[in-house]
Parts: sequence; C-alpha cells; structure tokens
Amino acid sequence: MPFIPHTEDDIREMLAAIGVPDLDTLFDEIPPELRAGSLRPMPPALQEMEIGRLMQDRAGRDQTGPCFIGAGAYQHHVPAAVWQLATRGEFYSAYTPYQAEASQGTLQLIYEYQSMMCGLMAMEVSNASLYDGASGLGEAMLMAIRANQKVRSGRILVADSLHPVYRQVAQAVVGNQGVTLESLPLEPASGVVDVAALPLLDDVVAVVIPQPNFFGRLEAVDRLTDWAHAAGALVIGVVNPLAMALLKPPGDWGEHGADIACGDGQPLGVPLSSGGPYYGFLCCRRSMVRRMPGRIVGRTVDLDGVEGYTLTLQAREQHIRRSRATSNICTNQGLVVTASTIHMALLGAEGLRRVAACCHERTRTLVRNLCELPGVRALHQGACFHERALDLGQPAEPVLERLARRGLLGGYPLGQHDPALANGVLVCATEVITDSDIRAYRDALADILREAA
Repeated sequence: MPFIPHTEDDIREMLAAIGVPDLDTLFDEIPPELRAGSLRPMPPALQEMEIGRLMQDRAGRDQTGPCFIGAGAYQHHVPAAVWQLATRGEFYSAYTPYQAEASQGTLQLIYEYQSMMCGLMAMEVSNASLYDGASGLGEAMLMAIRANQKVRSGRILVADSLHPVYRQVAQAVVGNQGVTLESLPLEPASGVVDVAALPLLDDVVAVVIPQPNFFGRLEAVDRLTDWAHAAGALVIGVVNPLAMALLKPPGDWGEHGADIACGDGQPLGVPLSSGGPYYGFLCCRRSMVRRMPGRIVGRTVDLDGVEGYTLTLQAREQHIRRSRATSNICTNQGLVVTASTIHMALLGAEGLRRVAACCHERTRTLVRNLCELPGVRALHQGACFHERALDLGQPAEPVLERLARRGLLGGYPLGQHDPALANGVLVCATEVITDSDIRAYRDALADILREAA
C-alpha cells in the first residue's frame, strides 16, 4: 500500500477534534533543548524518472571489484533464487506475525531458521534474530547477567582478540546498566589468548570468546571454556556462522559447551549492500530460554491434530510487563533472516561445509602469494579460517588507497584500532575470489611497494 500523507485540512480537523491549536502545542511537554530544531534545507522535488536516474548514478559509484576486506562483512556468492524468493510479496511485506492463523508461512520460515541455527551452533534454542552481530553481543551480555545470578558483580571478561567494533557497540549497550567490561589479554606474537597465562577468575559473570577472532586466528576454545566454567562464569561465543560449518560449534566447546552463541548472520546469503542491513543471531541452552531477548516460534498441533506454528515465547515489553521484559527487539531483520533461511536450505549442511573449506583454501593461497613479495609477512603464525593479518613493511592505509584506485579492495587497515599496527592489514578471501583475482592483487601490490621503495 502506498504511503499517502495527511493533507493540511486533515491535520487541522484532527487537531480541532482533540482541542489543540497547532502541532507545536501538541508536543509542548518536550523541553526546547531536547528538540532537533529545523531540518537542513531539503533539495527541490524531482520527478520519478529523475529520482531513478539519480539513484542509478549513486549506485554506480559503489566499487564492485574483488573484495579482500572481510573484518565482519564478507563477499560471498548468493544464489539468484535466494532473493527472488525472499522478495516475493508474502515475505517482503510481512510484519510481526501477531495473528498466527494469518501468518503460518512466516512462522514456519522463522521456525525453520531457528532449527537451522540450533543445528549449526549445536545449541538447543535460537531466537528469531537481532539487529546485528555487535548489538547481539550486547544483548548476550545482558542475558548472561540475568542468567548467572550467583555472581552479582556485573563484571564480564572480553578477549582482546574480539573485533574492536563489537566491543565498542557492546559497551554502548551495557555500559549504563551496571556492567563492566574487562580485558582478557592476547599474546601479541600469536594473535590469540595465551592459555598458558590465564588469570585466576574471581567474581566474573561471563567470558566472551571469539571464534575465529578478529585476526582470523582460531582460539583454544575448549580450554578457555572449561577455564571459565570452572570459575563459575558463563561462556559467550562470538562466531562466524559459516565457519561453524567447518569448525567445532559453540555447543561442543569444552566439557559442557558454551552457554550462549551470537554473531552476525551476514555470511549466510546476505550481500554486502554497502554495509547493511544485516542481522544478528543468538542461541543458548534450553535452561536459559526465559532469559533470552526477542521471540521464539514453536511448532504444535491444533484440536484437529493439524500441525501449526505460533509464537511460544515473546519476551518484549509490548507483550508482558515492562519490568519483566528482557528486550523490546522482535520484528527487526525478518526479511534478511528469510534470505538466510532460503540460502541455508539451498546449500544444505554439506554445501555450507564446502563453501567454508573453499574460503579457507582461497585465503591460504592469497597469503602465500602476498608473502612472496619483499617486505610482506604474516603477523601471526598458526591456524586461521579465512582471514590473516599481514605486515606490509610500510603504512598500510596509503597502500590500500592506491590499490583501490586500481579497482582492488585490498583489506582492512589495522592501524585505525591500534597505532602499533599501522603497517598491518587484515586480508580475506572467500569462495568468489579466483586465482586471477589473487594474481591481480599480488601484481598490483608488488608495483605499489616497489614504487614506494
């Protein structure tokens, strides 16, 4: 249905009906210092054809060459069927399925999504998604505070190998709620948490473990999980969902498995799209389900024995008393979740595993080729998934800018988070990167480093 704004006559009639002279009076309880003020001057109106050409021009400015960036958002192949189905009207315009009798298709899809995520994470429960991976981590931290009532300190230990942006967002989510985030240092030479020097834990609610970590390295998740559990702390795994098709999933970490798993669902059928929208996932043990934010869809049978789907857990403030709500997150990224569900159904478990294995192989080939160049070396040695931190021997950002001018998105500059890593770049290769892409990157980087020398 198109959006049709109210006319001036409509507005006057509505204001008269409630006895208010104008719109400013309607909102006079808002202090002036909290008001946004006037908007910036709007451009003149355009016709539909002119708007179409303007948007095509702006879309054409997006660089579409090989992408070696990674760092939380990845260029994967998305089968054409995924978004052809996801953008059908039945899914594209669907909202929160309040009326189960009119929303069986949407409810079944969410149920299938939850089932797939539980299988991928080896966990018992999944909610119906969150806004993105970083804010999902913040929600997981608050969930851990609610669940681990034996510890009242509000202290959460976060591995320094976590993506810096995830930590910043999580801090914004939990920082004003009595939660303190403390660092679990990594060993700089290896790029992972040093399990031989783990501190004695005392009065810690939870430990956050990334897998793979920000540098692409694989953490010793079994030892870290058992160490945290031995001290009475919960374990929150922040994972790449595609990697879990190849690596040990959070539910199998250590003796008892992680307690909560979260991350960003972008690698599962969601295009880069200049930064979004993406979605976050969150899974947990069955014993913690009533501490989980959002909603859960369940499958049941009606009085006639016919199978049906319905919302079985709705923990947001619109449905229950605000004091007992765990979060108001609910509808959020439903369309993107639809695409991921179709994507996982098309590929299946074996298809996801093959994609993950191909990404790992492509990254090994990329790193091997780049490290043949004089002055380029890997910052860390050891196992990784599909990212690796490299030292270029000179400031990375100017090199990446010159690569971009040649049509290559060469990587993620590490110096923007740590000045000591100004020469560092995080490179990534997925299944869409070909041998010719890798050769083009190697040759372009060789020219740029030679010119700089």
